Amino acid sequence: MARTTPFSSHELIPQEERLLIQKSKSSLFIGVPKENIKNEKRICLTPESVHTLASYGHRILIESGAGEASNYSDLEYSKAGAEITKDTKKVFACPMIVKVVPPTFEEIEWMVPGSCLWSTIQIKSRCKAYFEALSNKKITALAFDFMKDKNGSLPAVHALSEIAGTSSVLIAAELMTSLKNGKGLLFGNITGVPPTEVVIIGAGIVAEFAARTAIGLGANVKVFDNSIEKLKRLQNNLPYRIFTSTIQEKLLQKALMRCDVAIGAIRGKHRSPIVVSEAMVDHMKKGAIIMDVCIDTGGCFETSEITTHENPIIVKSGVIHYGVPNITSRYSKTASMSISNIITPFIIDFAESGTLEQAITYESIIRSGIYVYKGLITHKSVADWYDLEYKDIGLFMF
Repeated sequence: MARTTPFSSHELIPQEERLLIQKSKSSLFIGVPKENIKNEKRICLTPESVHTLASYGHRILIESGAGEASNYSDLEYSKAGAEITKDTKKVFACPMIVKVVPPTFEEIEWMVPGSCLWSTIQIKSRCKAYFEALSNKKITALAFDFMKDKNGSLPAVHALSEIAGTSSVLIAAELMTSLKNGKGLLFGNITGVPPTEVVIIGAGIVAEFAARTAIGLGANVKVFDNSIEKLKRLQNNLPYRIFTSTIQEKLLQKALMRCDVAIGAIRGKHRSPIVVSEAMVDHMKKGAIIMDVCIDTGGCFETSEITTHENPIIVKSGVIHYGVPNITSRYSKTASMSISNIITPFIIDFAESGTLEQAITYESIIRSGIYVYKGLITHKSVADWYDLEYKDIGLFMF
């Protein structure tokens, strides 16, 4: 009598063994140079982050004085496990470079071919030659401001936007004092005194935190944006309901004529749209403050100009204009801690992947930030903006 079996004849044939392929961890050698751009006081890695990375077995080489502008001493970094050097070229010779602003052409020359760069991209202030220089060195470059999480949000941009929104109100409060050629008003709501009137153009993260801060000081806040969804989100996130409206010229003009502070926080796909014309600024109160937080992408006030931390304001039509693009650098230690908290886990994940190829395959957040992969432009917005050849990074995944 034939024996029965629960297996088919195919299943009884010996099969090839399938082994679980695990990602092998890698040890990183990270260089953190001192920023040589004027007014850039931030640093990407705090001593606490260096200690964390060192505990994972990574080696960190920091240029002497790199953290001084953020009130971090060489001694703090040394105690955290970093090596300190005064040789800038030695730092840029590390296989991985982590810095805030993109490197200069001279710094790119110091970098080792095939190395990895982590920084912001500041795409509007770059030029075609910058990307060509990275390509010639076969460098892989990752931008913090391109990195997207699983929800599609930009963690680094979100964090810095919180600081920019909050600081815009605090700086405006300072500019309103008599010592800063303002009208001598206290930002807020004092018994018997009309509250400060604030107009915010835009309803994104910057606008939300500007509104939160202004409300906390007792100001009356009005927000304008053409996205109803953004206005709804803003209303739901604030402690109580405020005036919101789509951007309608008559309504906006009326609000601007009465306001003490106007904050520009709206961005477009390539350039911030000019929402407030010169004629509208002419009708604003003398001594009013314009904080154009989106000046780095062109600004949404027609009268705005880029200014510096040394000379932060200009006066047009009797209205004080503040147009410093890297506003978060004013609060360098807070900004440094925020950036460091965001990127340190990503660096650890990158190392845990084992290789660059595995990182772009398994780590979608890291993959989303790469705009140059081994010399090839892999971010479409960069390729389109500077008329460069584009390669889909998905082609290099396995």
